[in-house]
Amino acid sequence: MPENVLGSSRHNQWRVSAQVVDTRRPAQVSRSVQLTSRERSVIFDLQRTAILVIDMQNDFCHAEGWLGHIGVDVTPARAPIAPLQALLPTLRAAQVPVIWLNWGNRADKLNLSPALLHVYNPNGDGVGLGDPLPVSGAPVLQAGSWAAEVVDELTPDANDIRVNKYRMSGFQDSELDSILRNLNVTTLLFAGVNVDQCVLCTLQDANFRGYDCLLLEDCSATTSPAYCRDATLYNVQQCFGFVVNAAELQQQLENAS
Repeated sequence: MPENVLGSSRHNQWRVSAQVVDTRRPAQVSRSVQLTSRERSVIFDLQRTAILVIDMQNDFCHAEGWLGHIGVDVTPARAPIAPLQALLPTLRAAQVPVIWLNWGNRADKLNLSPALLHVYNPNGDGVGLGDPLPVSGAPVLQAGSWAAEVVDELTPDANDIRVNKYRMSGFQDSELDSILRNLNVTTLLFAGVNVDQCVLCTLQDANFRGYDCLLLEDCSATTSPAYCRDATLYNVQQCFGFVVNAAELQQQLENAS
């Protein structure tokens, strides 16, 4: 039997030698979880699940970040912090990959179109993507800057996965899909901000690509008006996946362990 392993993920490996190439992937034992989702329940395999934590960054969730600078009350965007502080260690203990999906633009902005820049700086004379914040000088949502970093309360673990995105959807122009395929993931848990914008766009694209999508209602939020959140929850449940509760998931995992 070949002894050498090729593959960065324990779920997607070949075993090779000079004489044999064994392409059979390692067998996985299913770990079923059943959660309440509105009027019924949904069952999924934890063994093939990952969580995407989207845009829990200083620019969106810190009072001195970008949204705070332009006068947005970031208090709603901080709502997912406490439930994620509780849930993420439990998911890590269950060997569920934690993926931080954040804006992380190039310093030269060469991957940002005028149309995208216009969304956040419509008159061209404000503080938009890549521009320095007046207080800290950190460039807005630029990879490596304080502005783009995850808020201190949610410091990623060394074994977590980081993926930069450059659009509202984390699947557009990124390596996210390749990473998920390599991890053998079919079910995605969604958390973060803003639920009606980047979270929703990423969830829709995941659905279009065939992933099973579960939105963690108590781990997602928005600074938009309440009707935007309500419409998002309705449309996710109606068209793109399931709306579930992180507290219920955490309780099940703790009971199982």
